[in-house]
Amino acid sequence: MGSIVVTGAAGVIGIAVCEMLIHKGYKLIGIDNKPSPFSSSYSDGMKYIQAEVTDKDIMQDALEDADALIHLACSVDNDIQPYLSSSDEKYSSAVDKFIYKYADAAGVKVIFMLSTFQVYAQPKSREPVRETFQEKPFSIYGKLKLSSEKALESALKKSSTRGVIMRVCPVYSKRFIENLKAKVQDPKDGSIFVYGYGDYGYTFTCIYNIADFIYGVLTSKNPVSGVFNVCDTKPTAAKDIVEMLKTDYNVTVVQSRNYGADVMKQSLTVFGSKAMRTEYRYSDPAIACSNITYDNTKAQQISTFRWKLSNTK
Repeated sequence: MGSIVVTGAAGVIGIAVCEMLIHKGYKLIGIDNKPSPFSSSYSDGMKYIQAEVTDKDIMQDALEDADALIHLACSVDNDIQPYLSSSDEKYSSAVDKFIYKYADAAGVKVIFMLSTFQVYAQPKSREPVRETFQEKPFSIYGKLKLSSEKALESALKKSSTRGVIMRVCPVYSKRFIENLKAKVQDPKDGSIFVYGYGDYGYTFTCIYNIADFIYGVLTSKNPVSGVFNVCDTKPTAAKDIVEMLKTDYNVTVVQSRNYGADVMKQSLTVFGSKAMRTEYRYSDPAIACSNITYDNTKAQQISTFRWKLSNTK
């Protein structure tokens, strides 16, 4: 069995994926521009290379005998900051131009690419968003990732290498709560709040559900390829996020805010503001209580998606 190359290996998602695969007995080559976060106990199962993923020579050498490429670099939370800039776009585009072609030329069997729910158009109904839903990203990150998806599809158009695109919702774990907190925290003063009783919810993705999905694809008896919504099966209620903050992070004061008043304030802001386009965690009050959901039925054929806020580690 050949090795598995993981880009963005030192990121939040990368660490969870690498630890799971090493535990399962896979040999990895982890690549990231940050120092290795892995202890010596992983030295037998992993070769770690501190380098930029744009380094063509290093990537070509790493992929030479690989069976799979798990491309997690150039992704918010895992590898780049949640405030997107034009330099982030250029960096990702530079990688897209060669990494998939190099993997295909090396004979890699499957390429995983981490994408985002932000590639979808804004839902106008309560219907769950499925993989066939219209693609119309508005944010820089959504456009960046849709461009990367197209680059992968183009590179594999005449190839036997399989492409697996994972469209994930904002990620979390017990230790990584920034995306959860962003839905109940005022960015101006840092206060924690809910509308009403906090019964409305958001779809997130536990990082361990991503790791399990990747393992499910690698061990599937039938070759897996295509686009998948890789997300938690049920939305997480705002009140449950607040309860977690109270229990585990010593939050004591929670405000009850007026939804209508916040939406009215938001309506005074010009649509298409810089914050909406550049801030990955930007939370629009106008859709806070819309309970938009993302359907993972297709992905559930590969993995059980057993992780959620109540049992994450």
